[in-house]
Amino acid sequence: MNQDYIIPNEWSIIEEGFEKDRVKSSESIFSLGNGAMGQRANFEELYTGDTFQGSYIAGVYYPDKTKVGWWKNGYPEYFAKVLNAPVWIGINIEINGEQLDLNTCKEVKNFKRELNMKEGLLDRSFVAILPSGLEIEVNVRRFLAADLDELGVIKYDIKPLNGDAKIIYTPYVDAGVKNEDANWEETFWEPITSEIIGEQGFVQARTFKTHFNVVTFMENEIFINNEKQSIAPSAQQKTETKVQFTYEVEVKANEVATIQKFGGYVVSTNHNENELISAAQNVLAQANDLGYEQLLINQKEAWAKTWEMSDIAIDGDTEAQQGIRFNIFQLNQTYSGKDARLNIGPKGFTGEKYGGSTYWDTEAYCLPFYMATKNQEVARNLLTYRYNQLDKAIENAEKLGFKGGAALYPMVTMNGEECHNEWEITFEEIHRNAAISFAIFNYTRFTGDQTYIPEAGLEVLLGIARFWHQRVNWSADKQKFVMLGVTGPNEYENNVNNNFHSNYCAQWCINYALQQIDTVKTNYPQDYERIATKVNINADELAAMKNVADNIYFPYSEEKGVYLQQDGFLDKDLTPVSELDKVERPINQKWSWDRILRSAYIKQADTLQAFYYFEEDFTKEELEKHFDFYEPLTVHESSLSPCVHSIQAATLGRMEQAYTFYLRTSRLDLDDYNKEVHEGLHITSMAGTWMSIVEGFGGMRVKNDTLHFEPRLPEQWKGFSFKINFRNQILKVIVNKGETTFELEGTEPLEVYVFGEKSVVQPSI
Repeated sequence: MNQDYIIPNEWSIIEEGFEKDRVKSSESIFSLGNGAMGQRANFEELYTGDTFQGSYIAGVYYPDKTKVGWWKNGYPEYFAKVLNAPVWIGINIEINGEQLDLNTCKEVKNFKRELNMKEGLLDRSFVAILPSGLEIEVNVRRFLAADLDELGVIKYDIKPLNGDAKIIYTPYVDAGVKNEDANWEETFWEPITSEIIGEQGFVQARTFKTHFNVVTFMENEIFINNEKQSIAPSAQQKTETKVQFTYEVEVKANEVATIQKFGGYVVSTNHNENELISAAQNVLAQANDLGYEQLLINQKEAWAKTWEMSDIAIDGDTEAQQGIRFNIFQLNQTYSGKDARLNIGPKGFTGEKYGGSTYWDTEAYCLPFYMATKNQEVARNLLTYRYNQLDKAIENAEKLGFKGGAALYPMVTMNGEECHNEWEITFEEIHRNAAISFAIFNYTRFTGDQTYIPEAGLEVLLGIARFWHQRVNWSADKQKFVMLGVTGPNEYENNVNNNFHSNYCAQWCINYALQQIDTVKTNYPQDYERIATKVNINADELAAMKNVADNIYFPYSEEKGVYLQQDGFLDKDLTPVSELDKVERPINQKWSWDRILRSAYIKQADTLQAFYYFEEDFTKEELEKHFDFYEPLTVHESSLSPCVHSIQAATLGRMEQAYTFYLRTSRLDLDDYNKEVHEGLHITSMAGTWMSIVEGFGGMRVKNDTLHFEPRLPEQWKGFSFKINFRNQILKVIVNKGETTFELEGTEPLEVYVFGEKSVVQPSI
């Protein structure tokens, strides 16, 4: 049974009623972020119930020694932890001598939490009866400023309903935090200083080892019935890790006491570490100059601008609409594209699981969303991130015995070093390399930018091709090059031979690199000479690479008429998932790992992932045959699985199946399909949800520098629309029953094809 407490709404995520057993799930779902920082939707006031406290700062991490009892050559030296950052949201509240704590209240009524996705606001309201019998009404609003991305804002209202109240607010900032996933129960923050300047509080702390310096800051104001009060703190306290102020307010029944808090972080990656407190003062000065109301207006305007480009509107299906907007909202909260040093973590700012900042998810799933809804520069920043880490990718390969500039990009990283600590993934899940080459191809195909490859991309493509060339070996038995000991995208098979996806990626990557070498040599001779000298391109090596690409082995079953996921796949019991008892699901929580590895059950698209990437290499009939063989064996226990299957089902015209997969990917976290949302959201798979509409239902492809569409409308929808930024022209696609129309913001007519029929769209402005 999936969770079903989120109320359907097109623009908001709404929870009504206070249930202690779903607090951690809601803390994930209602998370906030602005690209630079974010936090789970923890309560501002004390909560002694089961909670997962988490605030996070983009790019700040800790290299935690891996907790294993053995070591192997080439094994990562550390596991990069996303760090729980100091707390800035805290406001402890005492009313008539009693602590406000929803875990200990006599009763909590009319509890409502709303994540207003349209405007980037988190609201919470409730009526609580304290142990003494005093009844209070509380309304809280929080947002992270979209344009001042070091600033967060809280407005916290309390109205006593059945008596007068003395309210003591104790706002604080606190660097004495730990990670929930700490291996050794250690802290990762070293306190530097805490300071009180007037009514502003600052705590400076530094991460051990990586030495990120962060100042967490706050300033507070008190209002009664919306009128500002000149109430100085009755106490100001500071310790090594914490600063807190105390404000005492007396109100009569039905009067409203408000504390307004500005807080946030300034980080040494953006400021001189010796001037962080003055940088924080500057942020507070800007906030005070604008004031709460103007900050709120700016927030709404910033989100309106974001939605203007990235929204997908669905007519006639509230749950589907809520799902896609939730996904788009979280993607925009996680990564803004402003900073090429940053990337898209799988949990964003919503949890600590997986660690690291960057997975292959970015290139395989996220790039298309940011490329089409932001601009070419944002997409190029994502590619530049990998180019800047090429030296580290070559080091990673060298640790495993590869030579001559072969590059193995990490499965998980913060700075380019591999920091994933599961051997079957660290050493064997090497298809991540192909995702990076494919992203360069995908970017060039979509944007038409021919400059990235000669300027930077060719070095990456060559390093990856060199890796694949060295990773295969010649089989005298098969008279082909084979690839042994890999883990494909399906992590429910480890250490297999001749995984089709990996072998096909190797062939494609080598061929694409060789093609681009020829292109750059012909069209950009100066760049070619620079690169050839720098990385030692020679004809013998290129010929040897071509020989591998031309003679690589693909496992194939004549009987089944399909490429096999790996050599031994047909040795398995091929009982379909439909015949599995539901009490056995999800198998990753019910079965031993040994049993999973010996089963034919597939975690996510594997062979079908190759069919997704390299769609033009296969016929629709081949796709159908492989889809019919593999999908019935797929348990979709990876968040990255349903979106690929939705796209392929739509391509095959199986709209009911495509719709089912779409709902699963779009509501994966809202409905908690995999029973793990309390650990954080699945941010990178959310980009796959966007693809399932644009590439699946919209059928959008780029062929020969031209946009092609094959729109298909699910029966449950009356219509849908989306926008894409294609080569600096904004095209809106509107799909209704029996009709697809376009609106173009640009200066030149745009040629598009719908089901192969050419159409020219004229600019509307």
